Amino acid sequence: MRILLLVIACSALGRSAQAQGARQPTLTDQVSGTTSLLQAVSVVSPRVAWVSGHQATWARTTDGGKTWQAATVPGDTALQFRDVAAFDENTAYLMSAGTGKASRIYRTNDAGKTWALQYTNPDSAGFYDCMDFWDRDHGLVYGDEVDGQAVVLATVDGGAHWGRLPPELLPAPRKGEGGFAASGTCLVMARPGHVWIGTGAGRAARVFHSANRGATWTAVETPVFHDSAASGIATLAFRDSLDGLAVGGNIGDANGHTDNVAVTSDGGKTWRLAARPTMSGAIYGSAFVPGAPTPTAVIVSPKGAEISTNNGVSWTSLDTRAYWAVGFAANGAGWMVGPQGRITKVGTR
Repeated sequence: MRILLLVIACSALGRSAQAQGARQPTLTDQVSGTTSLLQAVSVVSPRVAWVSGHQATWARTTDGGKTWQAATVPGDTALQFRDVAAFDENTAYLMSAGTGKASRIYRTNDAGKTWALQYTNPDSAGFYDCMDFWDRDHGLVYGDEVDGQAVVLATVDGGAHWGRLPPELLPAPRKGEGGFAASGTCLVMARPGHVWIGTGAGRAARVFHSANRGATWTAVETPVFHDSAASGIATLAFRDSLDGLAVGGNIGDANGHTDNVAVTSDGGKTWRLAARPTMSGAIYGSAFVPGAPTPTAVIVSPKGAEISTNNGVSWTSLDTRAYWAVGFAANGAGWMVGPQGRITKVGTR
């Protein structure tokens, strides 16, 4: 397969980055080995990253994206793996999203040679949206409300056992309230025990938060646009236990502009609006760039990718092609993924 290398120099972005003392970002297209829609990315290190998507597809790199190994999980090619959580070049979880039994959790310990089906949604009305882990043994999965109760699964033994948290521990959802399974980032975590869940639909855009690994929870309203059943928070990103972004908008209106970015500086207790992105429609994925000299975040959507080097005070276009998810390594290198197997490496410094 011919390897395509496209390095894009964005002059306006370069001027903004240089003003902040940062190196001009670069984009490099990489060959994924698949044409499936990719919806999630989990970056382990500057060399190791995993991605996942439709048609039961996953892919991984162990050389910083120079080459990618793509394959499918045997058994059901209709599965949509809308989230992936990886811990090294051999160990990763996949979560498929869909109604009832289409929502599943898999794990590999041998770099994808084999996948163990750990859990299948037992509720015909259920739909899983996102997952995250504090470590390779302790993790949560969030799903849409069922029968007026919030749905959160937990494991404490690497997925050998998954169990639903007692609904009475969780905030009471509004009718139809749940997550958007867009990029696997409607649920995010920070050590030692923080977890945040961003909600949408049900005319709600709330953030559920626990500081003790799900033992107790709070729920707060956010100003992210939530005027329809197809709107709300699609993605969360936290720089640390206090500073974060809640982003989304109206998924049903690809050409509209809404107040779809909110920021917090107190761990999600309160939220305030940030600047609107320049691109239209809802934002699907977001991530902070670790170690950046200023609070730097990248957001992605079917309308493109944008970057802020000032914690959402302003946004600058990074690319106009469609993306669903973005993630970064500790050295600032990252990947964006999207339709037709698109994988683009982002160099920020």
